[in-house]
Amino acid sequence: MVSDASRSRAPIQNLVDKISRYFVPIVVLISAIAFLIWWQFGPEPKLVYAFVNAIAVLIIACPCALGLATPMSVMVGVGKGAKSGVLIKNAEVLEKMDKIDVLITDKTGTLTEGKPSVEKIVVKDRDENEVLGKIASLNQSSEHPLATAVVNFAKSNNATFSKVENFESVTGKGVKGSINNELIILGNKKLLEQENSQDFSAIEEQVISEQKQGKTVSYIAIGKKVVGYITITDAIKKSSLEAINELKRQGVQVIMLTGDNENTAKAVASELNLTDFKASCLPQDKLEFIKNLQAKGKIVAMAGDGINDAPALAQSDIGIAMGTGTDVAIESAKITLVKGDLQGIVKAKNLSHAVMKNIKQNLFFAFIYNSLGVPIAAGVLFPVFGILLSPMIAALAMSFSSVSVIANALRLRTIKI
Repeated sequence: MVSDASRSRAPIQNLVDKISRYFVPIVVLISAIAFLIWWQFGPEPKLVYAFVNAIAVLIIACPCALGLATPMSVMVGVGKGAKSGVLIKNAEVLEKMDKIDVLITDKTGTLTEGKPSVEKIVVKDRDENEVLGKIASLNQSSEHPLATAVVNFAKSNNATFSKVENFESVTGKGVKGSINNELIILGNKKLLEQENSQDFSAIEEQVISEQKQGKTVSYIAIGKKVVGYITITDAIKKSSLEAINELKRQGVQVIMLTGDNENTAKAVASELNLTDFKASCLPQDKLEFIKNLQAKGKIVAMAGDGINDAPALAQSDIGIAMGTGTDVAIESAKITLVKGDLQGIVKAKNLSHAVMKNIKQNLFFAFIYNSLGVPIAAGVLFPVFGILLSPMIAALAMSFSSVSVIANALRLRTIKI
């Protein structure tokens, strides 16, 4: 992927190609005009002077530096990114990352560690270990990080696992299935309301209290009756706050979209100094939110790590996947952060800015060189100073322009991102 990216074209290269289409015939025309002028008005031997100066124009104007300006910077920039743990799929992303207006970020596994653990299980009128065994049996069939946390907790408490039938994972809501012909449900309030479960009131106040502390709470229902809840914690990454503040300082609006409830989302947003967030988001909600921003002309980056984030990652202008996340998220994204750390987004943006600045410097060197070199090679200094440019000197100067572009591009290896 890194190798392919280093050979891909940045959109700015299209501008260079367009300029080259006009540049080449103009140089040939200048060479022809120089030949005719020297042939008609030059000193003897006129024809020799005409040939030498026409050839010097063609040699010094060879657009090697122009052709190297963009791909050299892209190649070095992609390599620098890879060494810094930022894998970039193509050069277009490298150019566009510098222009992002909005960063959409998931919560679990993106802002948080993505290593949830069960803090406690609260059960009313049932044996706690028996209920734990049932919900853990249900979660054995799920790939969600929260499900893994429940299973690990049940194993550490020596809970008894049972055979599950009719298992169903309800996207963004939870899981359900049957054990010994008894319906078991584990999920958020939306799922339980969908299944017409009853008796929320006895535990709802406790659940809200847990959520306000930034914890994720899943309701447990057996049959149609809510029998308790399980509290899961997932620590916020130490680097998240620093990265968000830096992105905001650079003028990027940061918005958190999470499938978690309003209370938990608000607690996490408060801790991270985030004013913009939206809770209880299903995958299609994230997708529509990004489409609406794009319709307003915003350039949107999306950072996520889960299966639920894949559609939004694909829709965004720049999808950014955590390297610690799922394969489908990584496949849907255009940038992968190996360490799964939001500081990688800051690095990607800084790298993008540095690469674009470097490309513009290279193009400046190439254009200035040709603007000065072609007239001198044509002989404009001869009438006043008696100076002519030998084709051999022109060849050396042309090589120097390419070397200067390459040397400038290689400076990207030493920048701090």
